[in-house]
Amino acid sequence: MAASNPTELSATHIFTEGRTAYRFTDTAIGDDQLQAIYDLAKYTPTSQNCQPLRVVFVRTDRAKARLLPLLAAKNRDYAATAPVSAILAADHSFHRHLAVLNPYKPDLGATLAADAPRRQAKAADNSWLQAGAFLLAVRAVGLDAGPLGGFDTAAVDAEFLADTDWHSFLVVNIGHVAAHGHRPRAPRHSFDEAARLL
Repeated sequence: MAASNPTELSATHIFTEGRTAYRFTDTAIGDDQLQAIYDLAKYTPTSQNCQPLRVVFVRTDRAKARLLPLLAAKNRDYAATAPVSAILAADHSFHRHLAVLNPYKPDLGATLAADAPRRQAKAADNSWLQAGAFLLAVRAVGLDAGPLGGFDTAAVDAEFLADTDWHSFLVVNIGHVAAHGHRPRAPRHSFDEAARLL
């Protein structure tokens, strides 16, 4: 479902109609669409505006050939059909940018630089928070997403992120879902099962 403006898509499409995509058409995805995804996802609230999520968009045949062998066997076919596979990573050195991202706490970067366990936990927690918004942003620009957790993170880091302090944690296939590329909707908890009113 393509749209020229993300606001043209309803909450129903983004939340209740959207499902994980396992097979994709061969319709090309433009770099402008990938930027539009990031430009929505970057507004996710994060702790102290730390914004540790980093993304590598794998979109060429050559790059995809490097990625596919590092995925679990069952996930290779899914990724092979996707025009783009995004590697989501947590930047463990996000604190280096805090002087710009959070100018209200000028000592925060130095504090986190001296506390690697806290910094890494903060990177992981907030990157997962941003990842949820990333998936919804894919849908918001009229595309379909297929997140994959089954891959060799150490190998992906060595192959794609070796010159960084980024650490991969999720791969998201992106494109237009093919016919029969969704599974039937799985059950969800009801409000009464998952929520309490106090």
